[in-house]
Amino acid sequence: MTPPSTTDADPVEDAARANALRDKLVDALMASGTVRSTQVEAALRTVPRHRFLPGVPLDLAYANEAVVTKRDDDGASMSSVSAPVIVAMMLEQLQVAPGHRVLEIGSGGYNAALLAELVGADGQVTTIDIDPEVIDRARLSLAETGYRRVRVLCGDGEAGAVEATPFDRIIVTVGAWDLAPAWLEQLVDGGRIVVPLRMRGLTRSVAFERDGDRLVGRSVELCGFVPMQGAGAYREQLVWLHADDVALRVDDGQSVDAEALAGALTSPRVQTWTGVTVATGESFEHLDLWLATAMPGFGLLAVRRSAIDAEVVAPALSWGCSAAFEGGTLAYLSLRPSGADPGTGRKVFEFGVTAHGPEAKRLADQVGEQIRAWNTGHRGGAGLRIEAHPAGTPVTLPAPALVIDKRHVRLTVSWA
Repeated sequence: MTPPSTTDADPVEDAARANALRDKLVDALMASGTVRSTQVEAALRTVPRHRFLPGVPLDLAYANEAVVTKRDDDGASMSSVSAPVIVAMMLEQLQVAPGHRVLEIGSGGYNAALLAELVGADGQVTTIDIDPEVIDRARLSLAETGYRRVRVLCGDGEAGAVEATPFDRIIVTVGAWDLAPAWLEQLVDGGRIVVPLRMRGLTRSVAFERDGDRLVGRSVELCGFVPMQGAGAYREQLVWLHADDVALRVDDGQSVDAEALAGALTSPRVQTWTGVTVATGESFEHLDLWLATAMPGFGLLAVRRSAIDAEVVAPALSWGCSAAFEGGTLAYLSLRPSGADPGTGRKVFEFGVTAHGPEAKRLADQVGEQIRAWNTGHRGGAGLRIEAHPAGTPVTLPAPALVIDKRHVRLTVSWA
């Protein structure tokens, strides 16, 4: 059976245009350094992404952005096909080889087809999702595109897929707050799992390798995913700071004085500037993880444009930024223009800290000091190490370090 064309064009012309758009997309991913291996390049050039997005225009199917495939009654995304840059990045992290047995948790069909290309005729791919509607769509799309060897299961990915074990590789394509015991049990020793893991509210794609009963992080990349459903679901705490347009998101069971913080923004604003700069287009995601490690109280400031326009807050980014809190005091990242890079001409911005509350000056100075420490020794993630141990495992780490107790694992974040 052939799915309907995504446009009204002649099928032959439609296929040629899809091929051209796909090659253009992969060329861009290679130019940016996201795609580094010939294996991932070949898979991306082979699998027709648009066939897993029926009814979506070709231009959108091959745009470098996520496509939402299902929403809940409130309009929130429940399932999506990830942006190609995220797909490619995680496949590079996963390091799949021919003959590997791979489990994908969270299905849409497209990524499973890419994995099938990577494992080859001697490998095996199993994909599982908790949503029957999502699984039915994935099963149909995989069959129609010739990837019938992919094993498609409906179930809670928290339990893995014991009927297909063991696995050389596991890839989780939904946001996970914890690492389920079944994933470790079903992964061979020395095997690799790539998972979008939430730590202090920050989501990072972490490539772990199994070393006995622990997982050792090998690479960390910025990403974003719809959260896991089922037994692995977890809700973060939301502290409203101003009407319905400024809130502090707090994760991992941190203790927060919500009543005291609720009045923080009514106190005078204190700002300090650090001398540390960032250029337009330059990522500073490792700064967020550094601050989460260094500051005892860490959260994410979530804002709406109305609060920025009213000058209630001045966050580093339009959606919000990293924040530190202590009692009734709040401090968060800000940016201000600082000229242009003479070599590239890109705009440059200076990091600052904006704070409110009874200890605003002290907390702002502490956060500013940590920004400078990150800039000096850990910019770009230098020295970052993430490990996952069985819950309750005693760990001793040199400062600065963060120990996060999840339901199933004790997660450690340290900086050499």
